[in-house]
Amino acid sequence: MLRRLWPCLLLCAVPATASVQAAAPRLRQAALTERERQVWKTPKRASEFSDVPHVSARARCEDTQPPEALTTPDPLLVPVTAGVKVKVSFIIGSDGRVHSPLILQSVGPVGDRNVLQTVRAWRYRPATCNGVPTESEGKVEFSRR
Repeated sequence: MLRRLWPCLLLCAVPATASVQAAAPRLRQAALTERERQVWKTPKRASEFSDVPHVSARARCEDTQPPEALTTPDPLLVPVTAGVKVKVSFIIGSDGRVHSPLILQSVGPVGDRNVLQTVRAWRYRPATCNGVPTESEGKVEFSRR
């Protein structure tokens, strides 16, 4: 007798579990959407540049040009409380690549790692001194808008 009833029991049990399982993905989707909204906020950026003096450098440059950003995407910052800032210092080499990035103000290991990976991939047209490419120091501060 049980062999004949099991299909009916199965049909009765499936709709009950389906309704319970349908609510869970909607909750997960809502939480995921909220987290994505927090993560994808565009960080605000403040940059400043200065020359890196060398011992072999001439006394002064008559014609200096600051570095020009070619590729500088914003890093993916982890959701943090408002008002928290990440400050990074780095050298822009005469080849236009970023060298020696250093975190000056941290938001934590995960955020720092994301910022350093992104900054290392940045490319610049290097600063020039009398038309000759030269190294310069860059400092960037990221904060949430």
